[in-house]
Amino acid sequence: MNTFDTVNDSRRSIRSFATTPVPASLIDDILNDALKSPSSSNTQPFKVIVATGEVCQNIGQQLSRKFQQSLIMKKQPAPLKLYSAYKHNMFINKKYPSILGKYPQPFQERRINTGVGLYELLGIERHDHQARDDFMAKNFKFFDAPAAIWIFVDPGMTFTALVDAGIFMQTLMLSATSKGLGTCAQGSLGIWREPLDQYFDIPEKYELLCGLSLGYPTDDPVNSYIPPKIDLEELLIKAKG
Repeated sequence: MNTFDTVNDSRRSIRSFATTPVPASLIDDILNDALKSPSSSNTQPFKVIVATGEVCQNIGQQLSRKFQQSLIMKKQPAPLKLYSAYKHNMFINKKYPSILGKYPQPFQERRINTGVGLYELLGIERHDHQARDDFMAKNFKFFDAPAAIWIFVDPGMTFTALVDAGIFMQTLMLSATSKGLGTCAQGSLGIWREPLDQYFDIPEKYELLCGLSLGYPTDDPVNSYIPPKIDLEELLIKAKG
């Protein structure tokens, strides 16, 4: 049996997966563990999509094409961008956008430091934009994971839906870790919903929040990366006086 400390210390964002399929029964076990999570007044305002096999691959291919098109659109003038957006159905998730631009401080600095550390591990130079784009593209094929999960919430529950979904996701990720699997929570999988609507009957009122890749981690050094965390001194709000 794994202790909490063992599981919590070993959980990290996995960015290289083996293509070995994850048994459906094991995915069900992980989801059932996550369903034990607390939520506001037990409202459980979330639903999930699980994609495996050919469906997962097809969605990954469609998301990858959208990402490549987004790189092309970056270089286009504004009128042509709008035309391309309509032509390629590139409109992004507006309710819970995962493309936030520049973060306010101190969060932008933490974001940059995390990226710098990861790219240093990968040997990607600061100005090597092609290598950065190539690595970013791996998000949309789930870092070769054989399964992907998307989280939807009911926006009628306002901010509590986001809190509850976060608790649910953390329990899911810890459960997966305890069972020898790895996960990567990805805002990038919340950018485009359209490929998901093609394969799943999503309740109309539910909005896409984000996604996770799920599978067996490889020995790739990228999976050893742990970004720095703030310490208790920075975490705790001091008492007055």
